[in-house]
Formats: sequence, structure tokens, C-alpha cells
Amino acid sequence: MAPMVLPMAKTRMRTNRLVEISQGPRQIRDEADQRRQAAAAQSEDSTPAAPGDSTPVEAESSRGSRQRSRAVTSENGVPDKKKKEQAKTIAKIKESKAFKKRKRDAGVDSDDDDDIARAIFNERHAPLPGQMDNCEICTKRFTVTPYSVAGPNGGLLCAPCGRQIAKERQGMQPKKKAPRKQTGGIGSRRAHQSRILDGDIGTKSLATLCVQTLAKNVDLADSLGDLPTHLIDKIARIFSKRRLLRAETLPLFVQPNTEVLHIYDGAKISEQDLLGIFQVATKLRRFKARYMVQFKDEVMDYVLSRDIKLESFYLSGANLLSDEKWHEFIEAQGASLKAFQVYYTDKHFGDDTVDVIAKNCPSIERLKIEHNQKLTDEGVKGIANIPSLLHLGLQLQHSISPEAITPVLSSIGQKLETFSLTIVPKADDSVLQSLHDNCRSLVKLRITESEVMTDAGFAKLFTNWENPPLRILDLQKCRYVSAQQPRHNAHKVGLCDEGFKALMAHSGAKLRDLNVHACRNITGEAFEEVFSKDALYPELRHLEISFCEEVTDFIVGSIFRSCPNIKEVNVFGCMKVRDVRVPRGVILVGVPNAQGMVTEGFD
Repeated sequence: MAPMVLPMAKTRMRTNRLVEISQGPRQIRDEADQRRQAAAAQSEDSTPAAPGDSTPVEAESSRGSRQRSRAVTSENGVPDKKKKEQAKTIAKIKESKAFKKRKRDAGVDSDDDDDIARAIFNERHAPLPGQMDNCEICTKRFTVTPYSVAGPNGGLLCAPCGRQIAKERQGMQPKKKAPRKQTGGIGSRRAHQSRILDGDIGTKSLATLCVQTLAKNVDLADSLGDLPTHLIDKIARIFSKRRLLRAETLPLFVQPNTEVLHIYDGAKISEQDLLGIFQVATKLRRFKARYMVQFKDEVMDYVLSRDIKLESFYLSGANLLSDEKWHEFIEAQGASLKAFQVYYTDKHFGDDTVDVIAKNCPSIERLKIEHNQKLTDEGVKGIANIPSLLHLGLQLQHSISPEAITPVLSSIGQKLETFSLTIVPKADDSVLQSLHDNCRSLVKLRITESEVMTDAGFAKLFTNWENPPLRILDLQKCRYVSAQQPRHNAHKVGLCDEGFKALMAHSGAKLRDLNVHACRNITGEAFEEVFSKDALYPELRHLEISFCEEVTDFIVGSIFRSCPNIKEVNVFGCMKVRDVRVPRGVILVGVPNAQGMVTEGFD
């Protein structure tokens, strides 16, 4: 019979379980309510009621209600049973050595024994990080962390209450002393490097100090008075650099007699601020604004409604202006417009807009269109119909073909003073030949990132060119590009030795800024020949030869000797330049050292 006990027990357990399951949910709920009431009655009988204590009332749960019965509590909300346990624990703490030691160290009277004992009790029974506790102030349940703040009565606080208490305590504490400012003339390292890159070397002028003081106390300024235009422009640059140009400071630059307005950072300028500019400055002639995303059709409508005759209009970042508003503006202001520069217009300002300029701007002398996604070769060819142009600059998303550039140079190249083609990978030697044949007044020339022009084309351009010596020349990244053989340039693509020698022979005497960045096929022998001991380039101020791999310490020293008025030389990526002595007043950028990437000469 023994082997049958276990199966019979299992059968009995299954039967009981089935009986429990067969009971309805209402019966189970009734039995649970009865157990709660019995437990509450037992707790009430076992706790003697003290005189003056309030007797808690237990609300009887109705049938179907699942409300918990409340535990019997005392006046301060702590259960009596728990309160008795705390009292016993505190009594034991008063007899401990830790209590006596803390009391002796504190030197307090016997009246404060309870406070000391309760403090020790709270320390020992404080919940650990990760455990749950009730906030001392709002009684909400929260998870204790190592950063939980202690409350005024020794308990812990939840995050919102802790922040509030921390602010109150911070306000009661004395303020910390401000860090001591450096009294030296240089200041921090970062500010010193920034000054060097800005060309601010030596003692600052009184005007510079006044402008910087104004920028630091802009909230105290009421107006700029009758300052010269160049100082107002300098203040505007500093304000934009420090992001101080906003609706509150804009009135410093916008007055009824303002004729020239330059906004270098209009990110904080709203649409209403723009309307206010053209409402107040009724004599405005030259307007320049960057990052003007709020310059929309509504603003242009208001500009067209004002009696303002603009001579120069420079707008960057107004990519929400429609083509129709551009056309209306050109038709209304074209008669007086002499300079028109547009940047970052995205998919607006296309070929038809150039035709509108050609028809309505008879006196325009400067046209610059950059970061444009709509203008194509057809629009570039239309520029040939603007004979009054003296300055032309293009940087388009659509690659410009040589067939579109050469007609423009043939038509207006005779009077062009500045010509800029930025990022033109398809431009070839025919463009250089057209420059050589048609341009006679160029002062500034920029052709960048051409992948087709050859060294022979550059040499032919500068050989026997009837154009006067250039002042500014930028040929950066005109180089041979190949993923298979990047250093093997058999066909001499890009600016190489002969082209570099020819350009220095033609324009070296008057050249002020030269940029041959990443023209890596210029050899060290060509640099040494150009900057030999007998060569002299008195006007050269800025030289960019970064990533010309053959540049060495000797070549940089030869540059310093041949260019007595040189101010800045950039040699990023020239790994053979390691230790070169920099003359006083000259900035060498790109050689890493303990001071950074910028070296100011003191020799």
C-alpha cells in the first residue's frame, strides 16, 4: 500500500485545486475582505488607546470593492507598532559607545540626547542606493541613488524635492568668489592664438580697445554716435563673432541716417527685425546680410514698397526667396544697382534671373553668384550680355563647362578687374588661353580645383601676357587627381614647375596674396629657384603653400629672406618643415609645436 500514498496525495491536491478554481471570483473576494477585517480588528484590540489619541475608523469594504484596509496609525502618520520598535532601538542607541562619543564631541546638553540618538538611528536605517523609500516632503515613492539629498528631518528626498532644497540651501550659502582674472597682456592661450590668426600682433590701438570694451558692455550702450564707417564695421564683426547681434542690439546699427549696413550673422534676426530695418533706415544705400534665412517673400514685398534706392545688395542664406520676388526686386532696383552678390540660394535664382539682370541693370559692375543649385551653362552664357561688369565671381553646383566660360571672357574680359571661378573641375587650357587673349585689366584671378588644366597652359597664360601684374592670385588644388597613381603625373596636369615660375616672373613684383594650396607637383627645385637669394618680392604679404610636399626648412627660410614684408605663411601638410626660425612680426601656421599650430616670430 505504501507505493499508493503518493498518487493518492497528488490526486487529493488536484481535487482541492479544482475546488478552488470552481469557486467564483466573488466568493474569493469576499473571503479576502473578511480576512482583512479580522486582521484590522485584531490589531485594534491589541493596541491600547492613549488619552487624546484619535481612534481610526475602518471603513467596511462593500461587496465587489478591492480597496485596502488602512493600518492603524498615530497622530504623526507612523504606525504604533513601528513607533514602539523605533523607541526601543533609540533607547539602545543611547546606551551605546557611539552615542556617548558623539555626545562628548558635540558638547551638548542632555536635552539634545534624543536628536543625537535619532540622527544615529537615521544613519543606520537609511536605505541603500537602488532601494525604494518615501520622500520626506511629498511622501512619494522613489528609488534611492548615491546623489539623493537628505531632508530637514534626516530622511531622504526625491529628485524634484531635492533640487528645490538644494536651491534653497545654495541661496543661504555665501556666494563663491569669482575666479581671478589674468592681469597679463596676453591672456589665455586660446585668446592669444586667436589674436595671432586675426593678425592682431603687438600692442592694441586705442580704437581697438574701445571697440572691445563696447562689445563687453553692449547692454549699457545707447547708440554708436558719429563713429566712422570702418569702426562701425569692426564693431559689427565683433558682435557677430560673439553672437551679440540680436533684436536688442540691432538698433545700434540701424538709424534714420544709416547708409551702409553690414550684418555678418543674422541668425538671431527675425522677420519683424528685417522689416524694421527698412522702415527706419530710409537712406540705406548698401545692404549686406549673411545667414538671412528669415528674408522671405514678405520681407521682399515690404522692401519693394519702400522708396529706397540700393546701390549694393549682398544677401546670403535667403533660400526661401522665390524666383518671382527676385525678378521683381531686380526690375525695381536694377537702375541704381551697381553690386549684386547672392549666396546660398539653393534652387532659386536660375538662368532666367540672369536674363532679367542683363535687361534691367545697365550700371551693374559687380556680380557674384555662389552656392547656387539652379544656374547652368545657359545662365553663364547670359552673363556675356552684361557689358558693364568689372567683377565676376561664380561657384555653382552644376559644373561649368569651358564652352560657357570662353564666350563670357571674349565679350566682357577686356574690362574685367576680378575674375573668380571656384570649383571648376572641367575648366581646361582653353579658359587660360581666353584669359590670355582677352583680359587686360585683371587685378585678382581665382581658378580652383581644376582637374584638366596643364602646366603648359599656365605657363602660356603668364608668358608675354599684356595684363598688368596681378595683386591676388588663387590657384589652389589645380592638380593631377588619380586614385591609381596619385604621384605619377606624366602629362604635367595642374600647376607645376614651369607655370609657377612663369606666374612669379609675371606678377611677383606686385603680388600681395598667393595661394597654391595642394599644388603638390611643384618641386623643391622650383621653389628654390623662385625664392633664390637674388629674388625680391616686396609686396607679398600672404603665402599659402600648404600640402606642397617638397617645401623644406630651407625653402621657408628663403621665403622669409625674399619677401621682406611677408606677414603670414601657411605650411600645413609640409612634413619636411620642422624647425625654422621665424622673423619678428611674421606668423607661420601649420608647424605643430608645444604652443600649438601657430608660431609668431620674435627673432
